[in-house]
Amino acid sequence: MACTEAYREHIMYSFNAFCKVVIRYAAINAWRDRNRRRQKEISFEYLTEEKFYPLSTSDEFLKSPYEQYPITICGQTIILTNGELAAALLSLPEKKREIIYLYFFGNYTQQEIADLYGQCKSTAWHYIHSALQMLQKEMEGFSHGEY
Repeated sequence: MACTEAYREHIMYSFNAFCKVVIRYAAINAWRDRNRRRQKEISFEYLTEEKFYPLSTSDEFLKSPYEQYPITICGQTIILTNGELAAALLSLPEKKREIIYLYFFGNYTQQEIADLYGQCKSTAWHYIHSALQMLQKEMEGFSHGEY
């Protein structure tokens, strides 16, 4: 079926009319969304002039986020970013520190730790568990301000 020139022109005009309607309603929706957003927003000028709210805060918590605490365990230096954790690790006995280092930083298995200390696997698990309990008590002491 061959299309006549008049039919092609009709299709072109219909498509142009359709595009205009779509663009018109898209613009109306955008205008409505913008008005809704404006009704819900509060200006920074209003906050600073009327209520005197500061636009920023300074917490002691965020004072130096990149402070590093190097500690040496088993001849290896570890860089920690949590000062309380570093102090708690240093307050542990040497053997407990070594076990924490081997298990968490050295990626040793319980069996490998048991072999290093000449013990069975369950004893190595007990060493790791007791070291973690001591570390938890030390960290709780630091967080409660006991030290």
